[in-house]
Amino acid sequence: MKNYTYLIVIFLLVSCSAVRVNYDYDKDIDFTAYTTYGYYNDLDTGLSDLDTKRLLNATNSVLRLKGFMLSEEPDLYINITSKTSQSQPKNTVGVGVGGAGRNLGGGISIGLPIGGTNLDREIVFDFIDSQRDVLIWQAASFSTLKENLSPEHRTQKLQQIVEKALSKYPPKVNK
Repeated sequence: MKNYTYLIVIFLLVSCSAVRVNYDYDKDIDFTAYTTYGYYNDLDTGLSDLDTKRLLNATNSVLRLKGFMLSEEPDLYINITSKTSQSQPKNTVGVGVGGAGRNLGGGISIGLPIGGTNLDREIVFDFIDSQRDVLIWQAASFSTLKENLSPEHRTQKLQQIVEKALSKYPPKVNK
């Protein structure tokens, strides 16, 4: 029974923290020409040094599985940026007071938020053609952020973000 409870808790944690991704790319580019990649020397992800290391390790592993190689003189430069913002909770409870009598009426309603504010994290992956210095592909991922995650959970969360963000690279371009 303990195993089922553990699995249900993990399922709820994973399902509540879905990663959304928006993609954009230059439809006139032949993406098969790109086989190597590298990062900008002055890469500033906006994450802590430890999370940046986790993010780059995840990116390297996903791109290696796709057949790309890290290189000193790459076809693509990858720039990764992130920002964190606070959003109001989406769940509220309405409390209302009203009255009516003869020809008079009135009312007041207040929405009380349930829970605290949420931290949202956006991580943007820019793929830049190293020869022409132009952006050719971009993925912007959006997810909730929990500050008190253990290092193992941070690694898993960043791996999930990278896998989802890079799942549509290279794009299938119809010419």
